[in-house]
Order: sequence, then structure tokens, then C-alpha cells
Amino acid sequence: MTSTRIPTLMAVLLICVLFASVWAPAAVAQRDDVVIVVSEESVARPWLLPRPVSDEDYYDNGAPDPLQVELGKLLFYDKLLSGNKNISCATCHHGLTDTGDGLSLPVGEGGKGLGVTRSPGEVATGGIHERVPRNAPPVFNLGAKEFERMFHDGRAEVDPTQPSGFRSPAGDLLPTDPPLDNILAVQAMFPVTSPDEMAGQSTESDIGAAATAGDVVEVWRLLAERLRDEQNNYVNLFVDAFDDIYTAADIEFVHAANAIAAFEAFAWRADNSPFDRFLRGDKTVLSLRARRGMRLFYGAAGCSECHAGAFQTDHDFHCMAMPQIGPGKGDGPSGHEDFGRERVTGEEADRFCFRTPTLRNVALTGPWGHTGAYNTLEAAVAHMLEPIDSLVTYDQSQAALPSRDDLDAVDFMVMNDPDLVTDIGVACEGEAVELRPRQFDNLIEFIHALTDPASLDLRDDVPGSVPSGLPVAD
Repeated sequence: MTSTRIPTLMAVLLICVLFASVWAPAAVAQRDDVVIVVSEESVARPWLLPRPVSDEDYYDNGAPDPLQVELGKLLFYDKLLSGNKNISCATCHHGLTDTGDGLSLPVGEGGKGLGVTRSPGEVATGGIHERVPRNAPPVFNLGAKEFERMFHDGRAEVDPTQPSGFRSPAGDLLPTDPPLDNILAVQAMFPVTSPDEMAGQSTESDIGAAATAGDVVEVWRLLAERLRDEQNNYVNLFVDAFDDIYTAADIEFVHAANAIAAFEAFAWRADNSPFDRFLRGDKTVLSLRARRGMRLFYGAAGCSECHAGAFQTDHDFHCMAMPQIGPGKGDGPSGHEDFGRERVTGEEADRFCFRTPTLRNVALTGPWGHTGAYNTLEAAVAHMLEPIDSLVTYDQSQAALPSRDDLDAVDFMVMNDPDLVTDIGVACEGEAVELRPRQFDNLIEFIHALTDPASLDLRDDVPGSVPSGLPVAD
């Protein structure tokens, strides 16, 4: 009896295995010319999933100073911080456009309007001189302590060996008294010093002249003078928000940067997505498709090799062959390339490498890539799965770039040069990963599960007016 039951049991098990192999969706990953088939139904290894995010992950430990947050909110939306009083931090990082601007490349100082309706204007009548060379990065979760580098190339970063505690383009000129609270405050010091972003051109204001000359200290001094001016109605707000400010004379631009950082860290904390709740123990919150996508993300698709950790970023720099559009940073033979991290380190191995972005709320923050080359999440993810093919077949109509003849003329100079495209492709460190259509859809479903529902409506983060009396909207 035993001898007849064992073969029968083995036959049943064999049938089950064959059935599973036919019906269980599989992920196909190509590594070094070896194709490995991995069952999508296999459970993700628990130690590959990140830990849940908590208050302790943030500089404010979940208890921000409400007066600094409110002051920072007003400053963030006030055009007073620009050379010509015509653009604010929020113009490119607005609450109504998911802390970005909805464009591939920002239309900076001199433009008109908000988001995808923003116009570059004409140079003769005060319009922009060129597009801002890199996509406006979203601001979600940047108040978390693990974000120690800012900007696409990481040119501002925590560095205890520096007098200020930070390395930045300002070098030793970065203020130390009063000190900057964190790296997010350091980031807030620099858009105001850029002629194309906020400062304006040399002939337009004293701030524009200082910015064009590269005198960042003078830009910060002049902005502090504006904030000290009683007519702009900020003095009492600073006195109430900061213990070291007693009179207008005590106000420094560092205080403004610290307040802006406090606002950004509080208002745009986003860590209650379905995935966050899943990590905290609610195993019912993810759909079946999202769970399958999660297994791909942390498994065969290889996404977590770079998008690791609590906020889906390793905070490192990688070349993934993202298309180079727009004016670039003046690098390479065309003058329209952007060498990325190499501009900071001087190492050729870092050419075309850019910081791994966090994927929290990523479904909200298009266009995607350091130049915003992809206008749909699906196209951006498809690029990451097959970067070389996506680079060489790039569809230029995907770019969201308000048109003007002189700007259009340089937007695709790199992408129209096969040699320059080849240079980007050769530097690429990404390898192709082939997914079936259903698997790709599951991966997209999981990425949507990284969106915090509280971030879907940020209208409360936009003030109706600002102390200076300048218009909040154009």
C-alpha cells in the first residue's frame, strides 16, 4: 500500500509544480547575457524590505516650531526674495504642482504664469534668457536626516570637516553665525543667487549684479536688508520665530533659509502611503497587483539596487543614460551637455551620474529625469528597465517645454548628435530588464502605492497673501 501511495503523491506534487510554472507570472531579468526566470509569486525576502519611517527620522522629530514653519511658508511664496521681485521659491516648487512645476525644465526669472501655463516671455521685454538647465526636483521628505546631499549633482552636502558643517558651491563663504540648521536650509541659500532662477540679470537690480558677479555673500546681505525693512512687514515675524533676533538688525538671510527649511520639512513630509502602512503592519492595504509589483521592485526588476532604504534611494549617483535636453551646463564639445556629478568631484568616472531620487510620491512629480525628459511615469520606468534602447529611440515630443524659437533651437542639440548620445550610452551602468506587460503594470501599481494620500491636495500649503504685499500669483 505504501509503495503505491508514494508515486501517486509525487505525481500530484509534480502536477502542482508544472501548473504553477505555467500559470504563475514570471519576471525575466537579463544579467551578463544570462536570462534568469524568477517566479513573481515568490514572497519578497523580509530583510530586503525597508524599515518603517518614524518621527525620529526627521530633523524636527515630528515636533516642528510652528512660528518658524509659518514664517517659512510666507517666505517660500514671497517674490521679495528675488532680484526683480517677480518670482518666488514656490514658482518652481509650488503646492499646486506637487512641489515641482510640471515642466521638464523650469521657466525661471522673467517668466510669467504658473506650472505648465508658464511662459518664457521675450528677452527684449524682460523674459528669461535661457531655461533653467535641470528639472525642478520635488521637495517631499527632504527634512529627513538621511538626505545629506541636495541638488541633482549633490553639490550641497553634509561635511563635518567644513567650518559650516556643509560643503557647498560657496565653500568657506557659507555662513556659520548664525548656523544653518541642516542641509535643507543650505539648499535654500542658493536659488536666490542664480541669475536665471531668482536673482535676475546684472543690469536689472543690485541683487542681479551681485549674482552675475558670483558674489553670493552680497546677494544674501542685500536680501537680509529687504527683510529688515519695516515696510516689508517681516521684522516682528522673525523676532517671534527666532530666539537670537531682537531687532531688525539681527536678521540674516540664514534665518530665512532655516525658516524655509522648517516649512518644507513639515508641510511636505509624506510617509503614510499604502506601502508605509504595509511596513507598519497593515498587510491588507496593498492590492494584489501592488504586492506583485513590490516583489518585482525588490526582486527580479532590480529597482531596489539603487532605490533602496526607507525612502527608496541610496543617495548615491548613477548614470542611467537619461536623455540630455535643454541648455545643459556648458559641458562637452557642444556646450550643452551636463556632466552631472563630475562637476562636483572632478572625476571622469562620475560623468553623466546624477543622484538617485526618492520615489515617495513619485507618481505625482513628473516630468521625470534630471532634465524632465519623460512626461509620463510609464515612460520613465520603461527607460530605467531598458536605458540604452530608450536613450537612442527617445521621442522628443515627450518634453514639456514652453516654446520660444531661440530656446527651441538648443533644446535637442545633444540628442540630435549621435556621437554625444553614444557618449551618454557608453557611460550607462544600467542593464536591461525584460518584463511582461502584466508585470510592468504591476510594477507601476506598486509605484503608485508609494503616494501618500495627504499629498494629493496641498492647497492649504499656499498662503492667500504674503507680508510684502507682492502678489502670490502672477
